[in-house]
Amino acid sequence: MAMQVHVDINAPKAAVWNAICDIENAAVNINGIQKVEVLDRPAAGLVGLKWKETRKMFGKEATETMWITEAVENDYYQAHAESCGCHYISTLRVSDEGAGSRLTMSHESQPQTLVAKVVAAPMGMLFKGAMKKMIQQDLNDIKKVVESKQ
Repeated sequence: MAMQVHVDINAPKAAVWNAICDIENAAVNINGIQKVEVLDRPAAGLVGLKWKETRKMFGKEATETMWITEAVENDYYQAHAESCGCHYISTLRVSDEGAGSRLTMSHESQPQTLVAKVVAAPMGMLFKGAMKKMIQQDLNDIKKVVESKQ
């Protein structure tokens, strides 16, 4: 399952980049995140940053461990997670858009186990709608935080 969501933000790329890289304070900036615990911090840059992120999903608390595997400053970073037999890849990208910026999040889930592959087909469409709505809200929250500082 793959999806892409974006939001236009009335702020320069650098301001948006700083907001999305402030993972330690994501629970303050994004309403859907309840808690963030940084587990591993690289000496420089983002690659290697690892954290636990807790959200409430489908009425239950869910904590996932995520880590950044690729990053180009002021452009994009890619985070990975593994849970319930699936590998998840999320990419946050900032681009120039008119006088402001566009923040785009791409999300892909890749079932790895037989059970995950069997469940993926019927549950995929239901889960995709919920995920898309959650991601759009996260991006809207980031937009609100960034624009409030301009």
